[in-house]
Amino acid sequence: MAAPQKPTPQGRTRLNRERVIAAAVELADAQGLDALTMRRLGEELKVEAMSLYNHVANKDDLINAMADAIFGEIELPSHSDDWKTAIRKRSISFREVLRRHPWAVGVHDSGTNPGPATLRHHDRVIGTFRNGGFTIERTAQAFAAIDSYIYGFCMQDKSLPFTNPEETAAMAHLMLAHLPVKEYPYLAELTVEHVLQPGYDFGDNFLFGLDLMLDALDVGPADRCTPPAIA
Repeated sequence: MAAPQKPTPQGRTRLNRERVIAAAVELADAQGLDALTMRRLGEELKVEAMSLYNHVANKDDLINAMADAIFGEIELPSHSDDWKTAIRKRSISFREVLRRHPWAVGVHDSGTNPGPATLRHHDRVIGTFRNGGFTIERTAQAFAAIDSYIYGFCMQDKSLPFTNPEETAAMAHLMLAHLPVKEYPYLAELTVEHVLQPGYDFGDNFLFGLDLMLDALDVGPADRCTPPAIA
């Protein structure tokens, strides 16, 4: 085990890659990815921006590392669960992580230099499908479909002009006040009979869509194979 870092002469913990990445994630969480510059990050860490390059090669390297840190927060599929339960839990966790870090919705892992948490995550998801009897082709299709749904849902959720039931109701009433109901009767009906009902939350649609996809992927024997024997 590595020895604990000694404070610098100024009483601050010595700078390292982990501190830089953690501070960058915190800054992006609070102010968005556009606010993340090396200069701004240096200010947060109370160091000169140039000193950050001792720990990250450039901003692309920093963002790739941030994406890897995000993947490290996602619950890995459990070997003790069947494939559908495992992927459902993992997908719910993925969405919760993206809600904690909204900036990450538009940031995918690097295709050329993914980090260890990203690789571990992808390998476990692929293994869950394969051990569930999915063919290699069906595994690729299922992985792409599920993640496209998660990213797409979170992107739509993030873009909505309301964040709580009060804002939702206010926005719906404002829209209805300017909506020619006779021209758009079904839109008006959905707004009044669904969106404006007590307890409405757009995010509740996530599980409905996720379960539809998982049920659709629960295909018959013709699309299954014997799980691979990989040590």
